[in-house]
Amino acid sequence: MGLFDWIRISGDALKQIEDKMYQEKKDFLEVYQRNIALEKEIALRTEELRNANQTLLTLEHVWDMMNSSRPLSSVLETIVSSLHGEFGYMYSCIIQKQLDTKGTFYSFRTYLQNSFLEELNACIPVNIFEARFTIKEGSQLYDVVQNKEAKCFNNLWDVLFEAYPESPSGAKFEEFKKKNLIKSLIALPIVSKGFTGILLVFSPREDTKDSELNFLSLFTRQIELAITIANLFETVKKQAVTDPLTELFNRRFYEDALSREAVRALRLNQPFTLISLDLDKLKQINDTLGHQAGDAAIRAVARVITKNSRSIDVPSRVGGEEFTIILPGIDSQGGLIAAERIRSSLENEHVEGVGKVTASVGVATFIEMTTDVDELVEIADKAMYFAKENGRNQVKLAETKDSISWQDIAIDAFLQILDRHKIPFGKKTADELIKRLQTKQETNTGGVTKELLYDVADSISKTYSPYYVRGITKQKIRLAYQIAKRFDLPKVDLDKLKLAMLLYDIGNVMIPNNVLTKKTPLTNEEKEVITKHPIIAAQEILKPITPIAGIIPIIEHHHENWDGTGYPGKKSGDEIPLISQIILIVDSYFAMIQDRPYRSAYSKEEAVAEIQNLAGKKYSVELVKEFVNAINDIDPFI
Repeated sequence: MGLFDWIRISGDALKQIEDKMYQEKKDFLEVYQRNIALEKEIALRTEELRNANQTLLTLEHVWDMMNSSRPLSSVLETIVSSLHGEFGYMYSCIIQKQLDTKGTFYSFRTYLQNSFLEELNACIPVNIFEARFTIKEGSQLYDVVQNKEAKCFNNLWDVLFEAYPESPSGAKFEEFKKKNLIKSLIALPIVSKGFTGILLVFSPREDTKDSELNFLSLFTRQIELAITIANLFETVKKQAVTDPLTELFNRRFYEDALSREAVRALRLNQPFTLISLDLDKLKQINDTLGHQAGDAAIRAVARVITKNSRSIDVPSRVGGEEFTIILPGIDSQGGLIAAERIRSSLENEHVEGVGKVTASVGVATFIEMTTDVDELVEIADKAMYFAKENGRNQVKLAETKDSISWQDIAIDAFLQILDRHKIPFGKKTADELIKRLQTKQETNTGGVTKELLYDVADSISKTYSPYYVRGITKQKIRLAYQIAKRFDLPKVDLDKLKLAMLLYDIGNVMIPNNVLTKKTPLTNEEKEVITKHPIIAAQEILKPITPIAGIIPIIEHHHENWDGTGYPGKKSGDEIPLISQIILIVDSYFAMIQDRPYRSAYSKEEAVAEIQNLAGKKYSVELVKEFVNAINDIDPFI
């Protein structure tokens, strides 16, 4: 092979190598470019995934808040904070539609507590926190509200101050705009039951992507749901502490509020006044005009009380026709003025279908008259009953101790029973109870704590009945008291009722335990032992105690039936003292809803039905009716 042939062949080989290298280079560049594009795609998808994950976490956070019992204001503040901190928006806030005597307007409902709004406020002539935004027809925000459609605005300041009372201008405002670098305003409508508003989001981006707008719209739906749930929580919470007929606070809230106010008053050495108010002749209204008229009268009292109460007062309905008002920081003279204002306003209130109604009112002041909450309630009630028994429709100021209280009589009776060993009671237990009673007697110059008396009665009952449940004595007295009030009994009879309820069953301690706990039917001899226990209680245990002589006949006859089939005297009808009848129906009810050796406990509904079946036989028809009303008006078992 010649030189020229070798050169030609070598040149062809070199060209093939160059072509191959070129092709490989080209392939490499293509792979490289594809890798760059893929990396960009991965970065983009990673960012989208991060944003999606952040969105889900934020929505989950919002959902968790909505399922808590946090107030709506707290939930909304957290929501706008999430937009600012987690999604990089410059600012966000919620304005809410309001209505007052001057018309419809928008104002701030929730906003971030940071420098943005404070610096903006310093640039404008009208305080933005107190401003009334007006969104008029034809304005740019009007479409958001009217069409319920999210919108993004690049002319954000024009849009915002179109609704503002006075547009800002000047170097200070221009400097503020440059500093904050806000490019657009996103407005999203919020529409929920009882709430109309706009979520305003200030963005550093001029363009808003569809995905971003979709997310914010979804976020707004969560706000609407949060509002709905928060309002539901508020409704349930209100129902738990509110009397449904009058929308005043109920007994449970009143008792808690009274305890809290007493603690506060002692800490600050500041008095408060308790007003006890009782609607006059409600039973007569119910009997002659019907219960609808009675309810109208009760609502009228509530309206008058609400109209004449301050925002810090605690007006409550604590019984059928019984109301209380706690007046923080008010002394007795101020309390008298407030009570008289309520009384006279009620007297001038026309009640549809009833006409004029009146109330008897008692006034007592904490610290000024007593530092014992139980005694405060007691002397306020005494004053109210004095007003009722001396002509009604008047206000009476309580006296610190106008007579010996029923609690003092009860404590003395228990001390004599325990100290003189009138009942077969363990000495150690008796000595312990005596010590507690004597301590209270020495340290309380006013009333004796009722809770201690209830506990002593429970302790005695527990000795003869293993089925007895502590706390029942208090519940019995509360129910009996509510029934008695429906018969307009005077204060002296109500005190007798409370004493009798503490002591009426004490004769059971003298009955052999094998008789009380027997699961099979009683023999005639055992029945005779049972029928004697009221006589034993009245004659052998209680009669020697002079201060309670007035309740002896009540206790003797508390097992007499309306139709004359009871014991021990076979009395019938009106021969039986009314208080004895009340004790019987209350005792029967509580016996039914507790387990017995020979049967399981009735449900409350079953017990009430059984008592209704015995109307006209064991109990008078009128008593059964008032018993059912008392159960319905105030549940004493909660």
